[in-house]
Amino acid sequence: MAKTDTKAKGLDRHGLTDEQLRQIFRNMLLQRQLDNRGFQLNRQGKVPFALGSEGHEALQAGAAMAFNRGKDILAPYYRDLGLALGIGLTPYEIMLSIFARVDDHNGGRQFPNHYSSKAAGLMSFSSILAAHIPHAVGAAYAQKYRGETGRAVLVTCGDGTTSEGEWHESMNFAAIHKLPLVMLVENNEWAISTPLSKQMANPEIWKRAEGYGMPGKRFNGFDPIETYANVKEALDRARTGGGPTLLEGMCYRFLAHSTDDNDMTYRTKEIVAEARKHDPVPNFQAVLVDSGVMSDADVDAMKKDVLRETNEATDKAEAVPYPQASDLYTNLYEGAWQPWQ
Repeated sequence: MAKTDTKAKGLDRHGLTDEQLRQIFRNMLLQRQLDNRGFQLNRQGKVPFALGSEGHEALQAGAAMAFNRGKDILAPYYRDLGLALGIGLTPYEIMLSIFARVDDHNGGRQFPNHYSSKAAGLMSFSSILAAHIPHAVGAAYAQKYRGETGRAVLVTCGDGTTSEGEWHESMNFAAIHKLPLVMLVENNEWAISTPLSKQMANPEIWKRAEGYGMPGKRFNGFDPIETYANVKEALDRARTGGGPTLLEGMCYRFLAHSTDDNDMTYRTKEIVAEARKHDPVPNFQAVLVDSGVMSDADVDAMKKDVLRETNEATDKAEAVPYPQASDLYTNLYEGAWQPWQ
């Protein structure tokens, strides 16, 4: 498992300002707070389902900082709360998704964490593993076909998705056509209950890049600055005609796969406790305080502000009504909604 060593080496900013570093940390805090809120609401019986991204905070906040708002396209997967926040979605929009309310971008029709926003460049997706990746490749192909420059597609997935045929087909097509695409694999070591050792003979996913004919790299996804540097380098290459890159960010999934999963049936509390030693949130907090980017008082104030924003978003979203039952038949087919017509 990768370990956070930014503190030991000293703070290498990779061009990030103090304000950007604070934005990254706030994103990480907000991810964790919203994660906890989703699980709390599920246990209270207010929402039927919730997903968590604990352990992915640094990877997603760092990657989001490299995203070019207004130009790039993000094709995320269902554990990408931090990326959605980082490219512009608000906690209120996140809570509308969790509560499945009518004002949600998807009209309350999608699973929680299945965000979409045309304004933010956030593509819609489904829970079917790898189904969104051909769509991302298609978007990158459209950019190249139109002769567009200065923009790229960032597509993400978990390690389990790389075992799907659509993933391989998409990587091959992107490499052949030298598309402006970055494939970011968030390797948290578990495909629901399947460990890496039972998924693939060679668990180093990034090494597959050579077979497709594209650059590949593995990095420490517990370090948001290292994540930012690697994702930015790959996106810059894609934006300037250098073609696709396969990135593998190493992290860990601290929570169960979802509120419907009991992870103690396939791993022990001791395994999770050992992984928690590398928790990116307190580790990055220590880095920022030790380097003088934030004080302890700054951290406390930010945590209180994140809790306030989460509470306000929760109350506001919960007060929004559900969609009307008649909306079930809208946005399905062009023209008449009746499937038999």
